[in-house]
Amino acid sequence: MLSGASFAPRLALPQTKGKLKITSVEAVPVRLWSRSSQGRLPEFKGPFDPARWRYSGPYSQLASAIVVIVRTDQGITGYGFGAGGGAAAEIIHGHLRHLLVGSDPLNVELLWDQMYSSGIYYGRRGVFVMALSGIDNALWDIVGKYAETPVYKLIGGPTQEKVPGYITNSDPSVGLGLGFQNFKLGIPEGVLDGTAGRDRIEARIKRARDAIGPERTLMIDCGCRWNDIGYTLEMARRLEPLGLYFIEEPLSPDNILGYKRLVDEIDSTLIVSGEHEYTQYGYQMLLHHGGTEILQPDISWCGGLTALRKIAVMGAERGLPIIPHRGSSLYGMAIVLTANAPLAESFGTGDDATDLMLAMSSPFEGGYYYAKDKPGFGTDLTDKMVRDHAGSSAL
Repeated sequence: MLSGASFAPRLALPQTKGKLKITSVEAVPVRLWSRSSQGRLPEFKGPFDPARWRYSGPYSQLASAIVVIVRTDQGITGYGFGAGGGAAAEIIHGHLRHLLVGSDPLNVELLWDQMYSSGIYYGRRGVFVMALSGIDNALWDIVGKYAETPVYKLIGGPTQEKVPGYITNSDPSVGLGLGFQNFKLGIPEGVLDGTAGRDRIEARIKRARDAIGPERTLMIDCGCRWNDIGYTLEMARRLEPLGLYFIEEPLSPDNILGYKRLVDEIDSTLIVSGEHEYTQYGYQMLLHHGGTEILQPDISWCGGLTALRKIAVMGAERGLPIIPHRGSSLYGMAIVLTANAPLAESFGTGDDATDLMLAMSSPFEGGYYYAKDKPGFGTDLTDKMVRDHAGSSAL
């Protein structure tokens, strides 16, 4: 059965072109940045080096990006943004593609449910769902191209013409030079760095606030490194004078009850999570416990657009905004344009981006991101571009 399908209306697609059939499915790990440390082996300074707790390997985050290419018998090709590197590609080639070849790609909900159910014993989260995400996004790209319509118009149409962007960069001067009004810093220190780490965090954020001024928006991403409720409560008190909009992922994504406590006890800023949550089922628990004040799903990790639509509806029912991780990718913009999204995170803008990454990025001008009025997700991806940027995450 199509679990959760009632969250989203059925789409009325033209039937004049005849039925489509998937003929092949391919997953390619790719490089998003011109200079990348993908595939580099770690070097640790002893058994208690804090870097050991932070080494994420080649199968997580944007360093493990994949592009899934789904071809059909009518020559319509879908390109889907996913993640999980070579591990996800193996799942697609060895498992999921056998559910797809010969199927109608327009049956997106049906195929999502079959893929998710087929991996339920080993893949409810993590790399499996990253692989599923890439496929699902490729299928939606086909749906839009088949209907000769941008995906964001197929799922309800835009609620806003343009969306204010925010840049994630350690150097605020980059964003200032590009015209951003909203900034986010990654915070490398955490509990393991002790008192000196706390002082470095406060100093770093104060420098950023001084650089951008009091009127611009400032946020921080802790990368789950604080991972202690008491530590986070203390840091929120110390940082209160700096006027943060939100503190992102201070704890492990699995510590939902910890997030609930932070939400309840911290009034000076918002506490947000969800970038590393998976599918509507994971979000159902996060929202049930009140563990976030903004939704931050990533369309290339959370289960693709099929899952993301349902996540957005669940948030809207609770009056929560959605600011997807890397929402200014052309994939993320499908939801950003159609939901209660006050900001779109940078993707490629100001980065050391490859032309492949830029081919998946939304137009940016004057501090705002805009839609592209092209069928599907509107990317400029080609087979050659994908293969030219095949990455070492295949290892």
